[in-house]
Amino acid sequence: MDLRLSGKRAIVAGGSKGIGLAIARGLAAEGVDVAILARTAESVDSVAAQISAEFGVRAIGVVTDTRDDAVVHASVHEVVETFGGVDILVNSAATPWSAGKSTDFWSTTDEVVRDQIEVKVLGYLRTARAVAPYMVAQGWGRIINISGLGARSATSIAHTVRNVSVSALTKNLADELGPSGINVTVVHPGVTRTERLNARIVGEMNLTGRSLDEVEAGIATNSIRKIVDASEVADVVTFLASPRSVSITGDAIAVGGGVPGPVYY
Repeated sequence: MDLRLSGKRAIVAGGSKGIGLAIARGLAAEGVDVAILARTAESVDSVAAQISAEFGVRAIGVVTDTRDDAVVHASVHEVVETFGGVDILVNSAATPWSAGKSTDFWSTTDEVVRDQIEVKVLGYLRTARAVAPYMVAQGWGRIINISGLGARSATSIAHTVRNVSVSALTKNLADELGPSGINVTVVHPGVTRTERLNARIVGEMNLTGRSLDEVEAGIATNSIRKIVDASEVADVVTFLASPRSVSITGDAIAVGGGVPGPVYY
């Protein structure tokens, strides 16, 4: 299937590693020019150079802290000046949730919640606010927000709130921007194979003496009993970024390999 993406221009916020990097590569493989937004200059420049060399597309790195609205607007302006416009925004810039963070009600301070919302919710809002005028002017666009299956599980207040909030943001944007030809969706990855997860697996093997297969079996508790790779999440996002996805907007797409038991409708 031709996704009709060749020549499109994308911004991937948080695209220097993990799922964001896999998405940037997935889009570039379809002929999309890609701007990588991340906080580390060395990281974004290196990733952009690799993508450009491998896929033959234009790729640039733009140092951006999505906690700063003025910086976000300046970064988007730089991308538009370089590429001549922007068609796709993927929001994946977020502080990873990890063990050791406060999870129970009694230890969930205001600061814990604010920290989670500042980047993953308000950061997404800032980038969307910066790109939307360009998409509205051309009458077409795709915004894909990367959230997480934490939106469907009460594991901790801050973790659940930040992911549910991304879904709420997505639906509001979809309804408001839909008449202008802009589709907005949210993707919920589960446990995903990234550099970070691979390091965790090696650590557990060293700590417990268990084999690779044993450790991965303990992690892959989804319906398919397989750890979903970041590239497989990117496949879904790449489709959602394409003109082929016109019938999907405002909804959440889970890409965690299935959650055993619950029925979502």
